[in-house]
Amino acid sequence: MAAPHSVLELIERFDRNRTAYRSEQYNEARLRIEFLNPFFEALGWDINNRQGYAEAYKDVIYEDAIKIGKATKAPDYCFRIGGTRKFFVEAKKPVINLKDASEPAFQLRRYAWSAKLPLSILTDFEEFAIYDCRIKPDQNDKATTARVMYFPYTEYVNRWEEITSVFSRDAILKGSFDTYAEATKGKRGTAEVDVAFLQEIESWREILAHQIALRNKTLTQRELNFAVQMTIDRIIFLRICEDRGIEEYERLKFLLKGTSVYKRLCDLFLEADARYNSGLFHFQKEKNWDEAPDTLTQNLVIDDKPLKDIVKRLYYPESPYEFSALPADVLGKVYEQFLGKVIRLSPSHKVTVEEKLEVRKAGGVYYTPDFIVTYIVHHTLSKLLEGKKPGARGSASKIKIVDPSCGSGSFLIVAYQYLLDWHRDRYVEDGPEKHRKELFQGPGGQWLLTTQEKKRILLNNIYGVDIDSQAVEVTKLSLLLKVLEGESNQSLTSQLSLFQERALPDLDHNIKCGNSLIDSSFYNEIQQLPLFLDEETQYRINAFDWKSAFPQVFSSDAPGFDAVIGNPPYIRIQSLKEWAPLEVEYYKKVYKAAGKGNYDLYVVFVEHGLSLLNKHGLLGYILPHKFFNSQYGEPLRNLIAEGKYLSDVVHFGDKQIFDQATTYTCLLFLNKTGSNQCHISKVNDLVSWRNNGEVVEGIIPSSSITNEDWNFAIGNSSILFEKLSSMPTKLKDIVSRIGQGIRTSANEVYVLDLVSNDGDLILAHSKQLNCTIPLERQAVLLFLQGREIKPYMLQPSGKVVLFPYKLTNGSMHLVTEDYLTKFYPKVYEYLLLNKRYLSEREKGKFNGVGWYGYGRVQNIDLMLQPKILVPDIADHASFAFDENGSYAFTSGYGITLLNTVVESPKYILGLLNSNVLDFYLKCVSTQMRGGFFRYFTQFIEQLPIRTINFSDPTDKARHDQLVELVEQITTLYKRLADVRMAQDKTMLQQRITIIEKRIDKMVYELYGLTEEEINIMEG
Repeated sequence: MAAPHSVLELIERFDRNRTAYRSEQYNEARLRIEFLNPFFEALGWDINNRQGYAEAYKDVIYEDAIKIGKATKAPDYCFRIGGTRKFFVEAKKPVINLKDASEPAFQLRRYAWSAKLPLSILTDFEEFAIYDCRIKPDQNDKATTARVMYFPYTEYVNRWEEITSVFSRDAILKGSFDTYAEATKGKRGTAEVDVAFLQEIESWREILAHQIALRNKTLTQRELNFAVQMTIDRIIFLRICEDRGIEEYERLKFLLKGTSVYKRLCDLFLEADARYNSGLFHFQKEKNWDEAPDTLTQNLVIDDKPLKDIVKRLYYPESPYEFSALPADVLGKVYEQFLGKVIRLSPSHKVTVEEKLEVRKAGGVYYTPDFIVTYIVHHTLSKLLEGKKPGARGSASKIKIVDPSCGSGSFLIVAYQYLLDWHRDRYVEDGPEKHRKELFQGPGGQWLLTTQEKKRILLNNIYGVDIDSQAVEVTKLSLLLKVLEGESNQSLTSQLSLFQERALPDLDHNIKCGNSLIDSSFYNEIQQLPLFLDEETQYRINAFDWKSAFPQVFSSDAPGFDAVIGNPPYIRIQSLKEWAPLEVEYYKKVYKAAGKGNYDLYVVFVEHGLSLLNKHGLLGYILPHKFFNSQYGEPLRNLIAEGKYLSDVVHFGDKQIFDQATTYTCLLFLNKTGSNQCHISKVNDLVSWRNNGEVVEGIIPSSSITNEDWNFAIGNSSILFEKLSSMPTKLKDIVSRIGQGIRTSANEVYVLDLVSNDGDLILAHSKQLNCTIPLERQAVLLFLQGREIKPYMLQPSGKVVLFPYKLTNGSMHLVTEDYLTKFYPKVYEYLLLNKRYLSEREKGKFNGVGWYGYGRVQNIDLMLQPKILVPDIADHASFAFDENGSYAFTSGYGITLLNTVVESPKYILGLLNSNVLDFYLKCVSTQMRGGFFRYFTQFIEQLPIRTINFSDPTDKARHDQLVELVEQITTLYKRLADVRMAQDKTMLQQRITIIEKRIDKMVYELYGLTEEEINIMEG
């Protein structure tokens, strides 16, 4: 792409007057207006908001000056898409040599790193530098540190395509910016702000925990956790207020001078109590406050040195953080991880910091990405606010929003921000002069909500509950910081004097600690409840009565919330039983969603979320989509289907939303009013969906949504899917059993390796055998793992399974031939006898000591029968035929046909491996990362089977021909496994491919597919 004429003119003008522009008299303001604004307009950015977007959605924000240290300030430009920051641009006078000057680079990187932006630009138009801002900045860094690109203005023409392909508005919408950012990600020295800040406050926790426990011997473990958490929260709050200009800069730093640091710190906390009126600083009994004041922390003893060490690391130059730039989602993400650990106090008052049990069982803490939170909140609240009016008497004031598992408050923060933006925009549209109580003009003339109005909206509309008391405090902290966002000391003081109120609201009536799923009925429902529960169990159960906790919500005129949003916990009930057995029993009694199998806790949260809504309420969750097809999801599917609650689904398939987690998720939106149809969006590319909403869309009528599996076939494929679904015969109609392979329940079995070494036999296994049982009640089979089951072919690795009728426990050891002949001669003879019947090829596989283990199996008799085998996970249809019942298997399923089935098993095998049934299974199954699908019973039993009319010669001929083709391809696969020459393999593979295509063509005819349907399926 050639540089546009406007950019050529800028280059020519700068070149012509370069000396004047490089003088001290030429300032940044003129540079921005004369060069940078038109430069970025040429990249497609609406620099002057000609589109008239609301403040929240402007392309470009000119950052207000903020004091950082004693010299730096906020970047001059913030470029955004849909209100989300993408990159900063810091402008400098051309007289400054950006190529070598380290201070401007450090200034830009410090702000962008704190804001968690991957890339940002430093420019004076004469020079253009791009920095990787994920690399932690250091005051001693050179100008070249983390710089990924640099060139002068004379190269703009030649490199215009390079610039526009990354930093143009269109490139960002298409995902090119994200792709470039990922490609340039620093390999060394990268420490993103959330990771670094987490390490920072975790080190504070260690310091404070040891110090407070050492100097305050009477503290309990709960008191210690509270004291440490509140001290950290209060310090962070005041430090952020300093960088935002709300508190006097370096007030905390003043503590470094002199002694009695903790006493002086507590004095600051008391001042904050008088100034902010927040539960974060609550040391005296307040009128109309239910919560008791904090009488613990003011009386603690803490040495000066550990506090000074913490305070030192809060300020430039030791601190790389610009606290005013820390986004709410970064703070939330840090705290979410931080709250995953707890301080343990031994009887001797020794301190350790450990991962919480529930976190350990869940495999860690996974923070919901901000783009998911934003989507759920906007999708839900935009519907709720349609036609509503703002203001204390407006209909919007009645809207009640709750997150019943709020954690660090990420969903509530975004919901609150959405409401703030919506109110401000409505007031401005109506005429700002009419709303002087709600609005004031900030720097640059933009209209902002008053603190009074922000407090009103927060207290009126936002609610949250979490079982973790520390999480509740963090949610309050985050919301209070949001109230103060955009404020200055001057604006705050003037508004406080006007309204005669302290700055912040009391959130104790809105954000509460308790178990969202358990109310006081728990003590009546659990029959075997001990007479007296220990204190730890009571705190764990933490029963919570919603109606008494929120009487303002569950009033007689409109009982219930208007919106339930969030990311409920994902905990399998088997794990929960280990540390919360009483709760598991309660869920089973009280919730329909807990009524079947080994359910996951999130299904209970969905049911409970529905119960919290009023009759017109909306629910928006991110959760695993496994319940769409799982057996345990059937009660919840039934509940949703009966009420016609399903409104919208965003299906991510195998796309991973959470970092370092293998949970396959969707966005679920329910409408308590009920709906005649559900809007389905399938996301094929996350970047395209995030940047421009690119999805495959479809509508499913509510009548099609039942308690049966939810498959949601949409687009062109939906017609073909419906056609196949309507076929009368399913696989489940012609099978006698679909049996699971070796798993972890039922009868014990042993997996063995037989080792041939000059006639010797060595048997490796995991426990001693009890061979007092009759020999004829044992069986020895070849062993298959799921990955050894291929289309039309079995590839045994040489393992053998011994099925004794009864076994006793014993220690793991190696059993030699001598051991067998001495103690278990019948077993030894039996194994030798069995080995004689193996083919020469199979015997050849038994070489080298390799593998041993044991498992459990429910279907020993199935292993001995002829059966069709399939692995439980595969990327395409992989069915094979065990014609003689020679194989035991794990990680898969064995299928036996009814005796009444006239069709050959090989005919059925051909159908199962065809493109047609592979397409169908991928419509009904759940997809995993890497393009793999689950071939579980509930999926494969749905496969439509084309039965044969044997009285029709044409139909019978098709059957026989398909059987013949299956026999041919099976033979070819066996030969392919044995050949050694590359040329032979290539020729055999070519013949296999030809036959596969013939099989597919015949199956297309059998199922009556048109050319258009074949193209859709193969696409």
